[in-house]
Amino acid sequence: MMKNSMNFHNYLLSKRIVIKKIKILLLGCFALFTVTACFEDLDDNAINASEITDFIWKGMNATYLYKSEIPDLADDRFASDEEYVDYLNDFESPDDIFFSLLFDPVNVDKFSRLFANYFDLQNLLQGNTITNGLEFNLYFVPGSSTEVFGAITLVLNNSTADSEGLRRGMIFRSIDGQDLNTNNINTLLGQTSYTLNFADYDDNGTAEAADDTIIPNGSSTTLTKVNYVENPVHLTEILEVDNTTIGYLVYNGFNSNFNEELNDAFGTLQNANIDELVIDLRYNGGGSVQTATYLGSMITGQFNGAVYSQLKYNDNLSSLNRDYLFTNAFEGGGLLNNLNLSKVYVLTTNRRTASASELLINSLRPYIDVVVIGENTAGKTQASVTVYDSPTLFSTEGINPNHTFAIQPLVANSSNVNDQLVPSNGIAPDFLVSEFPGNLGVLGNTDEPLLAEAIFQITGTMGRSLEQFSLSYETPREVDMSKLIHPLEQEMYIE
Repeated sequence: MMKNSMNFHNYLLSKRIVIKKIKILLLGCFALFTVTACFEDLDDNAINASEITDFIWKGMNATYLYKSEIPDLADDRFASDEEYVDYLNDFESPDDIFFSLLFDPVNVDKFSRLFANYFDLQNLLQGNTITNGLEFNLYFVPGSSTEVFGAITLVLNNSTADSEGLRRGMIFRSIDGQDLNTNNINTLLGQTSYTLNFADYDDNGTAEAADDTIIPNGSSTTLTKVNYVENPVHLTEILEVDNTTIGYLVYNGFNSNFNEELNDAFGTLQNANIDELVIDLRYNGGGSVQTATYLGSMITGQFNGAVYSQLKYNDNLSSLNRDYLFTNAFEGGGLLNNLNLSKVYVLTTNRRTASASELLINSLRPYIDVVVIGENTAGKTQASVTVYDSPTLFSTEGINPNHTFAIQPLVANSSNVNDQLVPSNGIAPDFLVSEFPGNLGVLGNTDEPLLAEAIFQITGTMGRSLEQFSLSYETPREVDMSKLIHPLEQEMYIE
């Protein structure tokens, strides 16, 4: 059995797996669902538990970026088949063996994932989600360490929430009449259908958060989550400020299915002959590396053929290393609309800006001036691959029909042309401006705080720098949303 495992490992190397067959994903920092299926939960007529653990070990042994740091993944770890089988049988669940093979999951590998159902994973990778169209931040009610309120940060176009007239900046204190707290937020917000009970935010005219209050206002809206595909090109605006034409693009995901829509948006910006560009990536968790390459090429245009970014695997899979190049055309045909800019302004947040968004910033900086406004990004530079229990690991052809587990381990690092990685603590903003739940503003309006800061940096007008205002204004303490944000909201993949 071990001989077969090693032969397969060598097969991966000798065949130099065609890159288009691999879906590489840069995982985000948060998890919504956890794998709960244990061996005792499996169908009695299905399989021996070791069939899943065998798949997990083989997949990690063949692909894991930090394989050399994990003694149990060494090729010579087991002296016999019997020793290997005994090792597998020591684990009580797929979770146990998977997490035992991760390198420093607190500080380094916070991103590898195990999925119990790859069908759900495939749907998510196609951009099909079940949602009511709301994105929000959660905060502790001032003066409390358990009571919680939410602030809507984004309403997706043509979603259920959009059709109900919900808007960015609305505050909710309760769901189904129950005040939110740290014990019930996962349950209440995880429902398919629920009623939001709204409130008003009162800062009492001071900069301190301690005396702020959340006052229920009696209004409510019932929302139901449905299947939804988001066009990530959320908003394109042309702003005229002090004889300066500023393009503003809210882009929420590097989804390759909407490359043409992204190109059309840049056609609008190009036709407007803009002087400056502000790209709002504060709610963009990543996506396609190729789409990120297209976006970088649309912003510029003068670096055609130069190295944009690099993907580097572990030593065992170094034959898969790849350079992504600036381009003036789509693969398969069609010219890109490009702006030939030498500077771009990017808006970020520390909760949502990740992966391919960070790749864009990191990859453009060796070539042009990238001014980051907002907060530290997530700090996601590694890549992972979706691994199936199949002869090739990377496709579903010949997949084991006895279970639906898939793993998504880190397998490579993404860097810019100078071999610089995205820092693990994120990309620091040039101008720190945090979103404040009492004054989120309207996306695209010149007085929306982050956009206003960008306009100030471009024109020197619109009043004093919002950065200084933000630093002097205390934001309520945020609630850990790690159980509410899906890991696939922060991805980077290769097609």
